[in-house]
Amino acid sequence: MDKEKFIKLLNEAVSDFGQTISTEDGGWIVKGFIDTNKNIYTISADTKVISKIIELYIFPKIYAFAQNNGLEIELTEQQNFYPDITFKDKEGNLFAVDLKSSYRKDSTHINGMTLGAFTGYFRERNSTKNVTHPYGNYKAHVVLGIIYDTVRDIDERKVYGIDQLNEIVSVIKNFDFFVQEKWKIAIDRPGSGNTKNIGSVSKIEDLKQGNGPFAKLGEAIFDNYWMEYLTMDMAKKAELKKPYYTSLKEYKVFKNL
Repeated sequence: MDKEKFIKLLNEAVSDFGQTISTEDGGWIVKGFIDTNKNIYTISADTKVISKIIELYIFPKIYAFAQNNGLEIELTEQQNFYPDITFKDKEGNLFAVDLKSSYRKDSTHINGMTLGAFTGYFRERNSTKNVTHPYGNYKAHVVLGIIYDTVRDIDERKVYGIDQLNEIVSVIKNFDFFVQEKWKIAIDRPGSGNTKNIGSVSKIEDLKQGNGPFAKLGEAIFDNYWMEYLTMDMAKKAELKKPYYTSLKEYKVFKNL
């Protein structure tokens, strides 16, 4: 199976994922946590908590996708390993899929996503450290993205009973899923603070269409850009006054493109 077919099949599969985790009015079907006394506590709006629960809910769909298309599935051994899911076809081709979620800042933009490290296994493509399989062994590196709206004014201190389930307001709603190759939605700067992670485009339409700044340049340029990208700290350790470049514009000058 080539990567285009894999991505097409996965895109078709995620088209109904939203229905799996949504109520009829678009709210999240997850309302809270229940204890042995049948008390229900609302879910925190913390993005890490939300993303993990979403993953748990869509895993049965992902397994079904693998079975329907003759694919083996392998989950990451540890939280900081790459990727979240490895798919393997009958010919032995590997496809990396990372689950990424973010909330809408407005009707056209999300808060942003990080697309994995640009150091370690990304640069040492035969390395087996922190990866299920060496990065270079994968036919494609794909993002399965989940976008949602947050709901304000949730009282996390309130405790509900079973008979009050319908009164609990979902902390998120209006889900949207997309599938794109990582390099097509990557930007030319890190995704958050001082972490060594690749950032993503924030415009929703660009995420869905794969219209990042590297999209027209190709995956080879994306790889080279991020394999040679240096933060200021990395430049100092390499005894350089400053990084070779800090943007795609500067990179083109540096490479005489």
